Amino acid sequence: MKVDTLITNIGQLLTMDKKGPVKGSDMNDLTVMEGAAVAVKDGKIKWIGSAEKAVNIQADKTIDADGKLVTPGLVEPHTHLVFGGSREEEMALKQQGVPYLEILKQGGGILSTVNATRDASYNELLEKALFHLDRMAMHGITTVEAKSGYGLDKQTELKQLQVTKEANVKHPLDIVSTFLGAHAIPPEHKEDPEAFLSLMSELFDEIKEKNLAEFIDIFTETGVFSVEQSRRYLKKAKEKGFGLKIHADEIDQLGGTELAVEVGAISGEHLAVASDNGIKQLASSNTIGVILPGTVFYLGKDTYPRARKMIDEGAAITVSTDFNPGSSVTENLQLIMSIAALKLKLTPAEIWHAVTVNAAHAIGRGYEAGTIATGRRGDIVIWDAPNYKYIPYHYGVNHANTVLKNGEILYKRGEIR
Repeated sequence: MKVDTLITNIGQLLTMDKKGPVKGSDMNDLTVMEGAAVAVKDGKIKWIGSAEKAVNIQADKTIDADGKLVTPGLVEPHTHLVFGGSREEEMALKQQGVPYLEILKQGGGILSTVNATRDASYNELLEKALFHLDRMAMHGITTVEAKSGYGLDKQTELKQLQVTKEANVKHPLDIVSTFLGAHAIPPEHKEDPEAFLSLMSELFDEIKEKNLAEFIDIFTETGVFSVEQSRRYLKKAKEKGFGLKIHADEIDQLGGTELAVEVGAISGEHLAVASDNGIKQLASSNTIGVILPGTVFYLGKDTYPRARKMIDEGAAITVSTDFNPGSSVTENLQLIMSIAALKLKLTPAEIWHAVTVNAAHAIGRGYEAGTIATGRRGDIVIWDAPNYKYIPYHYGVNHANTVLKNGEILYKRGEIR
């Protein structure tokens, strides 16, 4: 057999090739191949087997994994990739206990990012997004979801989506786009959120026609959009042929988890205060819980989502950075894996399912990304780790040694290509 790339002498190989999304106790059932090899041809995985049998394979390029861990590329299912400015000045205010509403009054908070994003040029936003994508790639991410939501007006929301679309062309990572125009209520619509939702829904046809987003998301929360408002908005989106996502039950227990299941959303996201009933419904549905422990950690809160209960009840979950400029400022999904172990009490096996196969299904890429299987994309990471338990154990650093995207080396320790 002749192939383009052969990765051999693999210590542990995680193929993550269960039919997903993987739910409940199955998330703790991990298949580990030892002494393995993987061959890639024309950007796709051509062969998987033992390193002993790989000696018969002819390859243009052979990579000696030197006994290291090899896994699918990580899948990042929830980011706010495209935004202007930054909000580092708010950290000291938060540490001093200044309430968020007071920070808003001082010109900070989400409205600060909205203003910066409105003011930023298209090229400025694109350059910034590409920079953050490089960081993600360096940390082993090969597929990423990106939400809009920092425009809160037609022009800027479309600008964000167009930047995302071009970034998907210019950067090797695969980007899945989500329209989150209903992320907050802008000051100009403070007294009439219904009018604002109507304004955002007017964009659905143009977004669909120009292929600017696959999913529609909404922030269902006290002071933002109610369950009923969210239901109507998402119903319109579904009628237009979009997949659905919901920012649900992040702060107050409004029933957003139940709504995600009711409308058939592909994912309910945050779920920090999901009710017992919501968790039961999640477990009996096809909706995936996207858990964001980095946000709780960064904001200095004590109550983490009940991810352990979700899995024990039988749900499929994933974890994500929630990369954004205000409440989780990191592109390092490996760090989130450690927080998932320490604060969510997930096992290493559950964590690996959460950042590969389940994350892929949560963004509609379950049959393309998150798995090493013949015919799938050659999205592969070689880790500076002897086994799969090591990554969440040794926290706060980058363990990625070599990242391959479609079989080509995208990142090798110390350099981005």
